[in-house]
Amino acid sequence: MAYCYEFKGFVPVVPEDTYVHPQAVLIGNVILGHGCYIGPGASLRGDFGRIVIGDGANVQDNCIIHSFPGRDAIVESDGHIGHGAILHGCTVGRNALVRMNAVIMDGVELGAESIVGAQAFVRGETIVPPRSMVVGSPARVIRDVTEKEVAWKTRGTAEYQQLARDCLAGLKPVKPLQAVEADRPEMTTSDVVSIQEARQKPSSFV
Repeated sequence: MAYCYEFKGFVPVVPEDTYVHPQAVLIGNVILGHGCYIGPGASLRGDFGRIVIGDGANVQDNCIIHSFPGRDAIVESDGHIGHGAILHGCTVGRNALVRMNAVIMDGVELGAESIVGAQAFVRGETIVPPRSMVVGSPARVIRDVTEKEVAWKTRGTAEYQQLARDCLAGLKPVKPLQAVEADRPEMTTSDVVSIQEARQKPSSFV
C-alpha cells in the first residue's frame, strides 16, 4: 500500500478498485474515486486544501497535487494527468488531459475534454473553455480540440483504467533476474497510438 498519512483527523480515502502505487504518498484530506490509477512517486498533499480525484482518473509518476488553505484541487472523472505534472489548487474538467511536466496554477478551471500541452504553464485564475487545446508558457488556447483527439485521449485513459485493474491483480515486488530468460515472452500490444498518428487515421479509429 502507498504511504498514507492521517493529518488533523483527515484520513485518505481509497476505494478497493483504485490502485495506488506503494511509492505514492497520500496525506490528509485526499479522496480518490473508483477505478483510479495513482503512479509511483505521485504526491497528493491534502494538508492545506482538499484533493478530489474523480472516478476513472489517473495521476501518473512524480505528479504533485496540492493547494492553498481553503481551496480544493480537483481532477474530475476520467481526467488524465501525465508524468511529472503539477496541479495547485485548480480544477481539471471531465475527460481532460494534462500532458507531461505541465503546471496548472491556483484557480484555473480547465474545461472538460481540453488538452494541455507538455511543459505548458497555465497562469492562476485562467478559465479554459471545454475542448480547448492549450499550449505554451504562459499557456494560451490555440484552437478547439477535434473529435478525433477526444477519441484518442479517451482511448488512452481507458488504457490506464485497465492498468489499474492489472496492477491490483498482479503487481508485486520481486528480486531482479541476473540474466534474461531464454523464453521471455513479448509484451502484449495495444491499439493506442500517438496523437500524431491518430490525426492521420480515419475518424472511426476508436
